[in-house]
Amino acid sequence: MNDILIMIIISLGTLFILLAAIGLLRMPDLYLRMSVTTKAATLGVGLILLGLALYYMETSITTRVIAIIVFLLLTAPISAHVIGRAAYFVGVPMWKKTKIDDLKGMYNTKTHDLMSGFEEEEKPEAED
Repeated sequence: MNDILIMIIISLGTLFILLAAIGLLRMPDLYLRMSVTTKAATLGVGLILLGLALYYMETSITTRVIAIIVFLLLTAPISAHVIGRAAYFVGVPMWKKTKIDDLKGMYNTKTHDLMSGFEEEEKPEAED
């Protein structure tokens, strides 16, 4: 029964990695590609590592697997965010059918600061 559970978990992991690879090829722009690959590949690798921890059932391997999974969950979204932000600031175009650009007009090209949108509303008006 344990072997069947391990095969299911590892198979699901490989399926998510396959979906990430397909998404990388099928998505139209950098931002969507990053979203698909970050989420699906992180989940896929995490499931494969979980299956390996269940297979070996040793404390040293399980602690390493948990450490790797935590490291992946912490670093993959952060690195995708940084890459996406850099791509946006450099001017990598969005997909032509993208309807909403929440950052448009919020980025100062000289200081590389993002405004929150509330900053303009909170500015006191000049008195005459």
